[in-house]
Amino acid sequence: MDTAPANEPDRPIDGVLLVSFGGPEQPDDVVPFLRSVTRGANIPEERLRQVGEHYFLFGGRSPINDQNRELLSAIETEFAARGHHWPLLWGNRHWHPLLPDTLRAAKQEGRRRLVVLTTAAYPSYSGCRSYREALAEAAADRDDGEGEGFEFLRIGNYALDEGFVQANANAVAAALASVEPGARVVFVTHSIPTAMDDASGPAGQPGTYVAWHQRVAERVCALLGVEDFDLAFCSRSGPPSQPWLEPDVNDHLEALAERGVRSVVLAPIGFTSDHMEVIYDLDTEARQTCDRLGLSMARSATAGVDPAFVRTLVDRIEAAAARRDPTETPPGCGGLGCCSNLREPDREAVH
Repeated sequence: MDTAPANEPDRPIDGVLLVSFGGPEQPDDVVPFLRSVTRGANIPEERLRQVGEHYFLFGGRSPINDQNRELLSAIETEFAARGHHWPLLWGNRHWHPLLPDTLRAAKQEGRRRLVVLTTAAYPSYSGCRSYREALAEAAADRDDGEGEGFEFLRIGNYALDEGFVQANANAVAAALASVEPGARVVFVTHSIPTAMDDASGPAGQPGTYVAWHQRVAERVCALLGVEDFDLAFCSRSGPPSQPWLEPDVNDHLEALAERGVRSVVLAPIGFTSDHMEVIYDLDTEARQTCDRLGLSMARSATAGVDPAFVRTLVDRIEAAAARRDPTETPPGCGGLGCCSNLREPDREAVH
């Protein structure tokens, strides 16, 4: 892999790299984007168009890239307030700007020592190790055999950081204020296969993905004086025979209505911004379920560019920039054995 060991005590970083999932920005992008996401699965184009209907409902444009631009702007503003002049780079895994292209440009500019921030906050294969694998693959693609390689200083998983929790608490408080008193708070995150949850986090600590969500929800509720809450899941995919985390948010809304609950706040704590899983699965599909059931519903905002969240990210960036050893495990991460790849356990990933 195109990396270089470095333990120089005061060596400055060459920039900060935001790595995200990516999303289509126009209708013609939808199928190529989904082809990238499902690479190797040999899914027919007609099926990809069917899967892409969620995007076509919104003009073929995912909000995620615009939200990343907004996040980069907020981070740059916080950098300026702290006297930092670090260049900000951005590369996506599945749509432009693509990570390999970003690293190619970085290498041409002599930028090799990079702090890495991802837009996934929780430990799991899909939210942690898959990004580390993408970095390793993109770095290897840039290996021309000349000069030193990349040195990645990851900031680690940050969902338990005070700023992320506070940002979600701020959002839930605003949502609660918009509905009748006594609304039930339902925290929502992306469902994953139960086997992936079992393999999340450090070896010997199965179920870290769900455990972290429970802890974030508990801390948000403690800040707000909310006595009880639920955790539900959205965006399930995969064959029906494969166990995924439950309950689905729509099934859970049905159960709440049967229990006599009349008002809910859906809080998407599993997401850092309002991308497709939020605007379709919650704002569209779950709201339709609530309307059918006669439930009053408010959806709280994601952390987005809440100042508390941005400050937390920049705190993490500063700490990563000060690390001497790129192989040092960042906070909130279990190291190379964390968040196992169950299909390809030997696939290369950065620290």
